[in-house]
Amino acid sequence: MKRVALLFLLTLLFAGCATAGDYRPLSKEVLWDLDRLGSPLISPNGEHIVVPRTRFDVDTDESETRLWLLDREEGVKRPLTKAGNSVSQAVFSPDSRKLAFISARDDDKAGQIYILPMDGPGEATRLTDIPTGVSAPKWVGDHLYFITRIWPGKGWDEMKEKIEEERQSHVSAHEWTELPYSHFDHWLDESRQAHLYRIPAEGGDVEAITYKAGIELPRSTQGTGTYDVAPDESLVAFVSDSIQDGVAPKNDIFLIEPGSDRARNITEGNRAPDGNPLFSPDGRTLAFTQQRILGFYADTRRLVLHDLESGEQTVVTEDWDRSADGLVWAPDASGLYGAIDDAGTRRVWFIPVNGDAPRPITGETSFSGLSIAEDGSLVAANESFLHPAQIVLVDTETGETRRLEDINDDILAEVDLGTYESVTYEGYDGQEIQMWVHYPPGFDRSREYPLFLLIHGGPHSGITDGFHFRWNAQTFASWGYVTAWHNFHGSSGFGQEFTDSINPDWITRPYTDTIKAAEWFKEQPWIDSDRMAAGGGSYGGYLSSILLGRDHPFNALVIHAAVYNLYSQMSADFAVHSVRFGDYWDDPSIYRELSPHYYAESFDTPSLVIHGQLDYRVPVGQGFELFRTLQHRGVDSKMVYYPDENHWILKPNNSIHWYESVRDWISRYAEPGAR
Repeated sequence: MKRVALLFLLTLLFAGCATAGDYRPLSKEVLWDLDRLGSPLISPNGEHIVVPRTRFDVDTDESETRLWLLDREEGVKRPLTKAGNSVSQAVFSPDSRKLAFISARDDDKAGQIYILPMDGPGEATRLTDIPTGVSAPKWVGDHLYFITRIWPGKGWDEMKEKIEEERQSHVSAHEWTELPYSHFDHWLDESRQAHLYRIPAEGGDVEAITYKAGIELPRSTQGTGTYDVAPDESLVAFVSDSIQDGVAPKNDIFLIEPGSDRARNITEGNRAPDGNPLFSPDGRTLAFTQQRILGFYADTRRLVLHDLESGEQTVVTEDWDRSADGLVWAPDASGLYGAIDDAGTRRVWFIPVNGDAPRPITGETSFSGLSIAEDGSLVAANESFLHPAQIVLVDTETGETRRLEDINDDILAEVDLGTYESVTYEGYDGQEIQMWVHYPPGFDRSREYPLFLLIHGGPHSGITDGFHFRWNAQTFASWGYVTAWHNFHGSSGFGQEFTDSINPDWITRPYTDTIKAAEWFKEQPWIDSDRMAAGGGSYGGYLSSILLGRDHPFNALVIHAAVYNLYSQMSADFAVHSVRFGDYWDDPSIYRELSPHYYAESFDTPSLVIHGQLDYRVPVGQGFELFRTLQHRGVDSKMVYYPDENHWILKPNNSIHWYESVRDWISRYAEPGAR
């Protein structure tokens, strides 16, 4: 990673030359001053580039997202949507003359499709009036396709009445007779189904696509990756749970002709999930991703091509040890570009359809949100640890990029961002572990600094070179800490064997890698080994809870949204290991060995426990169980509870409070700053 190393040296030199007071640190307040750019969208003719731009008002805890038009030569041009109305999910018409998006305006009770002219002045006009709201639009041919969650057997007027009845009702009960009943931060209504519809772009009657076949989209979550439409609108591909089992769903790819009441399952033989259907520009091929291991969400996603004429299927990445993600077809249908999680960086790759090996296009820093025009112009969001998402044009031959806007530059110009680099060390069984190390502004190698070691969640979610608003390593470093993210065994982006090596044993390898990371830092002359803290969220909270019951060198721990008791985790929307390795009544030994609560007799490390009431991925009882245990054992501990937050702390003022709580806690036991 030569570019990262050079960036480290240059930034270090720059930081050393700056005088005190020239810059402010990347504080928690600065994080909320920054505008957040979403995935860019380029028009089919390549003339227009649109990006969603979100701004936050800390005083009110409110946010607003507007669409901005970028010029390929001049950068930011103008806002396309007016202030006061947040928008999302923009799509261009096939002729590039119009832009559709989702917004709730005036008397709208739910998001609707609005259409804005691009070839002249004019206001956006509403296309749909769907009482259940619309999402995930795609504009193909003469129609706009969308998803909505309906009550089967009811007409639109009846659904409108039911929504109003529920709004007026004083009954707050939810009822279920089957799974799933929740997803991350919201309850699911089992009486409703998600279905695909379409409406003529010029207005007219709404036509059901999947409802006629009696096959619903996945209940837990749906989006643009759940379906696609052939360029000539002759076929629709969509994802559905073919066995309707909320415990272990079997997501398959179905094909249906608009107007038909019959759909065909083309992945029936694969028990594990299939998803992300994408028709080729020439309409001859359907690409989709396929996993092989049931119950392992991080199993490698292989790229499969389905010939629509012959029905033959070919796996084109069988021998490639990376997951095919963030895909868009090349205009000539010669292959697909993807934003690929690759060894600590999310790079743009090209995957040929002829069987040739995938080709990396970009190097350092991370890319996402790929969008491509008919002339091959590729735009993406590009970020690193030192800057939030920026919108760039990517040269698909050289990997060179050209930035298309200067949003946030005025703020970041006054911020000392510190430095970072990628290192490797020997982890479990001597295997190489990649780790991102962040240094505080003005870092001086002749002095000693405290360490704050971060433990990422997932566990199969590798930390890539990107800007993290919720756990920002540069913000932690600005407090006077060397901060690090290590991609321990189980992390994504390092191959199937590495990712799956911790199943079902979630402890041995990641714990060892964490201890070895701490030992690596102890050997550095610029680390004060008497001032070390660690912490993480979700699985990172779980592993921090494991540290509580084992030997470790940390003075204090931060434990956010932790899976603490694997038995009570059965109340979540995701039960650890149950599908792949059996339930606790099948083999209690797995849960007995892995559940942190069994090691409570050894807990003695001061711990900050954080949890949100609306967290249904790791229910809030997990946090209170851990806190009560720590208090019962007389361990110095603190519980921070957010009644209006979920698995993540998302509201501006709560986020600021979260950062303050973390800083206060680790400062007590690992004093910040150089000595």
